[in-house]
Amino acid sequence: MRKSVEVIYENGVFRPLEPVEVSEHQRMRVTLEEEADWLDTAYMAWCAREADDRITLEAVRQALAKIPGSLTADFITERDDR
Repeated sequence: MRKSVEVIYENGVFRPLEPVEVSEHQRMRVTLEEEADWLDTAYMAWCAREADDRITLEAVRQALAKIPGSLTADFITERDDR
């Protein structure tokens, strides 16, 4: 049997993040592969450099509140156009 299962490492034990059908004490071979291969670390570093801690979440909410309409209405309109 070959199946890929996401796991998390906690307290020295790999714990599956979804149910697996394996008998108790059944021996398995596990291959470890980091999940972060898709992460664009250069872009994340750029974002960290560009971040401005002086801008608060409340300030962002106030700026967004001034935009007329709603994203929900835009999504509904786009869906209906299909």
